[in-house]
Amino acid sequence: MAFKSGFVAVLGRPNAGKSTLVNRLVGHKVAITSVVPQTTRNRIQGIVNRAGAQIVLLDTPGLHKPGSALGRQMVKEIAEALEGIDVLALVVDATQEFGRGDRYALERVAQFQGKRFLLLNKIDRIAKPLVLPLIDLYRRELAFTEVLPLSALTGDGVDLLLDLLTEHLPEGPPMFPPEQFTDQPERFLAAEIVREKLLARTREEVPHALAVIVEQFEEGDRLVRIQATIYVEREGQKGIVIGRGGELLKATGTEARRELEAILGVKVYLELRVTVQPDWRDNSRFVRGLDWRHQLEELGEG
Repeated sequence: MAFKSGFVAVLGRPNAGKSTLVNRLVGHKVAITSVVPQTTRNRIQGIVNRAGAQIVLLDTPGLHKPGSALGRQMVKEIAEALEGIDVLALVVDATQEFGRGDRYALERVAQFQGKRFLLLNKIDRIAKPLVLPLIDLYRRELAFTEVLPLSALTGDGVDLLLDLLTEHLPEGPPMFPPEQFTDQPERFLAAEIVREKLLARTREEVPHALAVIVEQFEEGDRLVRIQATIYVEREGQKGIVIGRGGELLKATGTEARRELEAILGVKVYLELRVTVQPDWRDNSRFVRGLDWRHQLEELGEG
């Protein structure tokens, strides 16, 4: 039987569960997750290697109308993710009522003329009789190649999704080595994990004003040294991130270090510092610098 491979863009509104689903499908953590909307800021590839197939998933920022340079960059990431894909998968939070944001998402998906999947996520949190009416609602709005209720959290329906994606991919050789499960460098994942831990500990306006850049990533046989800068927009936000007596920053560093050690398989020395970059979300040059592809170019590795 011929080998199959292809690209699948995973789209949806903020907090639909796209990153949780991608992590579940890949079997590794390739994207951070949070209850905070707009957690994903860059498109991230997760690679699923199966017997006879390779599925390259593109996790994307939440569909929204941009109001800042950061928002415009995120929308650009979505547009670039749709170039040359084989399947577009729209992830919907089945626990939420259909609204204007869902209409906007459908309008965006309707522009894609290829194979479209509708994935009704979080069905573990709703009554089963509510699923069919929701499917009918979306089918009346737009034609989909496949419609599948699932739960990224519990894994219900995920194996069937992999089978369906494989069925609809074109024949072709694998695009990545079989041991590879993402295209992003470890230094970017380290920055994202630090940001994830901060998202879980901060409040109010701080999460959206957080950015993390790894300035130094030195790999040794037994130790990886990481130096990262946490950017905020206001002095008050800096105080929140550091916490009383530095407690919040220290706890964040400890939690991030432990997860990185589990991922990298070696000891990690993690140094964090916090600095204020006023209104960075409206600074196009700074926002571009958050993209790991741009970072690699600056390092001469792109």
